[in-house]
Order: sequence, then C-alpha cells, then structure tokens
Amino acid sequence: MAMAWRQEELFPVASEQEIQRTKFLLSKYKEMTLLMQDFEKFEEELKQTTINGEVARRIDQEDLHADKTANATILIEKQRWVYQRYQFYTQQLLRAFNLIQDEGERKAIDYRYMQGYSYNETLLFFRRGLSDSTIRRKIADGIVSMANTLKLMGFFDQDNAEF
Repeated sequence: MAMAWRQEELFPVASEQEIQRTKFLLSKYKEMTLLMQDFEKFEEELKQTTINGEVARRIDQEDLHADKTANATILIEKQRWVYQRYQFYTQQLLRAFNLIQDEGERKAIDYRYMQGYSYNETLLFFRRGLSDSTIRRKIADGIVSMANTLKLMGFFDQDNAEF
C-alpha cells in the first residue's frame, strides 16, 4: 500500500502565534547576547555578590528568618538557568537566521534584530533604492522564514514543553 505524504508535513508553516513568538525572541536577541556575555565574564563576581548581598537574605518577604546561604544558592542556580535558556534561544535563532535564503531579508533581520538597530536606523542602511514598505516587508518575510525554520526544527514543540 502506498503512503501519500502531504506537502505541509514536509514543510510545516508556522502559525501566527509562532511567528509572534519568533518576533518577540528576535526583539530580545541583542539583550540576551549581551547578558550572556556579561554572565560569562563576571559569573564569579555575580556569585559573590549574591552571597554577600541583601537579595539572598529573603527570597520570600513573609520569611521571618531566612537561610542566606541556601537562598543565595537558589538565586545562583536561577541565574545559571536563565543563562542556559538564553543560550538555547540565541543558538536556535542564529541557526534559523543563517537559513534565510533571501539576501535582502537576511540583511534586514541582521540590522534590525541581530545587531539590535532600531527600525529607523535599519532604514538608513537601505536608503538607496528601497522604500520603507519594502524594508518593512523584508523584515516581516524574514521573521516568517525564521519561524518556519524554527517550526521545522521542532523548536516550538520543545519551547512549549519546557514551560
């Protein structure tokens, strides 16, 4: 018996919610990379600050007596967990970015999100010969392309399963 494959199973299309999630993560990309670099550079200092600081004294404001060392350990683990999540998100976004086939879309996404320029600053890179609406479309199409790639890689299934 022959099995028929439908094209959308081979090339899944991201839903509107997945496209919006991609856009949100892209808008946080530069911030995530900066925070990751800072964490890598100053991890030991962050640990010491957490242990010595008042943040660790009480995680829950209802605690009358708190174990500062235990709370500091919880906060350090939370920082490490956030770092690992950012690392996962940025790696997946970078993979999807590198798979954008249209050069104009890739360039627009690069300036707008990967390098972290504002929309108006991004327009300045394309001033010669392209209208604002064309650049806006290239950004939107690039986001859709990345969302489709993330969907194909199973990113959204994994992202939803973890939260």
